Amino acid sequence: MEKTITLEEIQNFKGNYPKQLWYLFFVEMWERFCFYGMRGVLTFFMVDQLLLKDEHANLQYGAIQAFVYAFTFIGGIFADKVLGFKKSLFFGGIVMILGNLLIAFSPQVLFYYGIAFSIIGTGFFKPNVSSMVGELYHEDDNRRDAGYGMFYAGINVGGLLGGALCIYLGKYYSWQLCFLSAAIVMFLGLVTFLFTKKYLGPIGDSPLLNLEPGKRRIREIAVYAISILSLPFIFIMVKNTDYTDYFMYTIGIVAVLYFTYELIKLGDVKLQKKLFAAFLFVFFYLLFNAIYEQSGGSLSLFAKDNLSNKLLFFTIDPNVVNNSSNTFFVVVLSPLIGLLWIWLGKKKIEPNTLIKFGIGFLFLGASFYIFYLTKFFANSEGIASLNVFTFAYLVTTIGELCLGPIGMSIITKLSPKRLFGMMMGLWFLASAFGQLFAGKLGAEISRSNTGVTLLSKLQSYTEGYYQLAIYSVVAGVILIAISPIIRKLMQEVK
Repeated sequence: MEKTITLEEIQNFKGNYPKQLWYLFFVEMWERFCFYGMRGVLTFFMVDQLLLKDEHANLQYGAIQAFVYAFTFIGGIFADKVLGFKKSLFFGGIVMILGNLLIAFSPQVLFYYGIAFSIIGTGFFKPNVSSMVGELYHEDDNRRDAGYGMFYAGINVGGLLGGALCIYLGKYYSWQLCFLSAAIVMFLGLVTFLFTKKYLGPIGDSPLLNLEPGKRRIREIAVYAISILSLPFIFIMVKNTDYTDYFMYTIGIVAVLYFTYELIKLGDVKLQKKLFAAFLFVFFYLLFNAIYEQSGGSLSLFAKDNLSNKLLFFTIDPNVVNNSSNTFFVVVLSPLIGLLWIWLGKKKIEPNTLIKFGIGFLFLGASFYIFYLTKFFANSEGIASLNVFTFAYLVTTIGELCLGPIGMSIITKLSPKRLFGMMMGLWFLASAFGQLFAGKLGAEISRSNTGVTLLSKLQSYTEGYYQLAIYSVVAGVILIAISPIIRKLMQEVK
């Protein structure tokens, strides 16, 4: 009989990374191919195939993405309390595959039905891989940041491949093939997990192992049933973005109340301060995403109509660049930024996590100012430079790398182990609200275009990006200014 690996054996690994990290790396890489591939085609598909106006497509995009991330909060709680990370991940993967297959069968007719399945599936899948990465390390293991950095690279390798391939297949071959490719790759991720989960030992097991098997099974089946029964509800709300608003604001209030309940329940003032500091990181992450996530909405539609297809010495589709340049730069720059932090650390001048977050906002503001500057590199027809557009994404990526990889890590450092799932869910819920507000900001940008020419669209979109640049810089300055206060709440956590 094969010996089951223990948690102590996993956490007492030699070298920089535990071997389990690589298994989770590949599982997440394939899932992110599916997710970013879908995200990258949403607004383009809705405008091109469902014939929605830009403003409506932006609102629809925000609603879909908001639900995707909102359900990661719900999925995180179900994993914490009932299923455990492993069963939650497997169930989510199956439902995501079904969603993509539905759309692949008939993209125009079954689009919203498939999206509803994908929302449920991602909610159960996404937060649990991230949480399992945190459990590979002792609480005081300083290698955790490096582990999340490598995990973040896996996310972006998948995003790079999915973002480029899915839009290319949809535009130049068929939309059926586009969505089918996402289903096939998600299947590969699930197979990878099934063959490697034995190496995770007790990580991700059900929290109800102390219950009788029959009682535990009833609770698990109840979770699956509630999830499937919620599909019509999600379908209706995604199609009507007003309903999405009501749902999101309700779940936002419930999430804050539930967080407050768990905060008070801790009883220990030191733990409460750290958990509240984690909540502040979550809040600023929400603000970051409201601006950053224009990439799947307004920037996708901007790339569709207002960019040339010349990048340096190459001819390339601007939507492929929009979908994949950010993830390409993440893969390239991640190790360089990591080495920079190490070098600054040796010189004892490395900025702390809070300052890094603030710097991230400043770079985000700079990138949207460059998006604004594309108007000065446009011809008389309103077609702007793809080179300047791509350079803006380079600057965006630097800002993201100051914030994204360390964000998940700092949440697990500041949170008690039993609340990992909830806090990771809150992290993704912040993304949900960021996506919702990103869609609304994108819709406002589209609405400001009162003309019918590409030149008028160029003018209105770039002016909108100028406003987003200002919002980013203001948020960054505020965060840096209040960093000493938050630093005290974090106590010994770096």
